[in-house]
Amino acid sequence: MATDGQPVDRLGFRPGQVVQEIGWDEDVDSDLRAQIERAIEAPLVDVDYDEVVDTVLLWWREEDGDLTDALVDAIALLADHGTIWVLTPKPGRPGHVDAEDIAEAAPIAGLQHTTAVNAATAWQGTRLVAPRAGRNVR
Repeated sequence: MATDGQPVDRLGFRPGQVVQEIGWDEDVDSDLRAQIERAIEAPLVDVDYDEVVDTVLLWWREEDGDLTDALVDAIALLADHGTIWVLTPKPGRPGHVDAEDIAEAAPIAGLQHTTAVNAATAWQGTRLVAPRAGRNVR
């Protein structure tokens, strides 16, 4: 499990959760990934995973394309009450994504913003969920 005071604690991961990682590249925060794996007591699953997931960890950079499309794809396997953490480079870092871009893309994809956190040294996290009234029963 994660230790108190670590950035991963603010992300709300728990043992037994299935977390799908999308957008991995050499620039992701390896320490944060390891902390998440310790918190969920399992490895992260990749984009080829085809079962329901509790959380999607979406590493996103400005040059990665259309965020709305990526969010629509990310919710495809998301469990009811699941969350998407959009991790973006902090301001001033290469690939930074403006908060307004996330705020604009989320509702188009059927999601709402709930929390923003300092996720790691170079990364900030934005938590997105499906609005309760609009959720489908699986």
